[in-house]
Amino acid sequence: MRLKISKNYSINFNPKKRPKKNIKFIIIHYTGMRSEPEALARLCKIQSEVSSHYFIKKNGQIVELVPNTYVAWHSGKSSWGKIKSLNKNSIGIEISNPGHNFGYPKFNKEQIKSTIILLKFLIKKYQINLKNILGHSDIAPDRKKDPGEKFPWKILAKNKVSIWHKTKNSSLASSRKVNCNKYEIEVFKKNLTKIGYPKSKEIMKIKAFQMRFRPELINGKIDKECFEISKSIAKM
Repeated sequence: MRLKISKNYSINFNPKKRPKKNIKFIIIHYTGMRSEPEALARLCKIQSEVSSHYFIKKNGQIVELVPNTYVAWHSGKSSWGKIKSLNKNSIGIEISNPGHNFGYPKFNKEQIKSTIILLKFLIKKYQINLKNILGHSDIAPDRKKDPGEKFPWKILAKNKVSIWHKTKNSSLASSRKVNCNKYEIEVFKKNLTKIGYPKSKEIMKIKAFQMRFRPELINGKIDKECFEISKSIAKM
């Protein structure tokens, strides 16, 4: 499948061009609105003061809203590692999905195919480290849930456009809901910081980690499974 992109430009971006070398992250979002036309209109409406570089429709069509050389307004207050306000260093991809407030359906195959193709193009063009392909909830866990637990990060990793832990499922199965000792809890917290998660409410940070790497159970509690996954990710 070739990369096909249509254009529907938004005026919500910083007019000053940024150097190519500044682009280090790709942030994935869901639109979180009832209808696709409503979401697309909001990303282009000046009063909303939000935008992204790309919009992926339900049929898989990719729409360019803001050229990559400009800073789009998609991340808001955010941080990852030592970098804050990620808009200036990232490309934003909005995927049409009503989100948790409106039923939160699964992302369809066409959308995921297009996301993978677009990511492959962007990763190659801007030499993006796979560890820097992130969800909005990763960089702003106190505020955001998108793209949420139904976004198939594992499938992206199999297509070499994201990361996934290397812990075997067979060893994880027996560790879910098993309590950690104090040492393991402290190591888990340090691992989240090492991975890049920002300072935030602890339960929200844990939930963001679980949505990303353990979507089967999002309860904000540290167990042996989360601990083992965090060790694997922190080593990457």
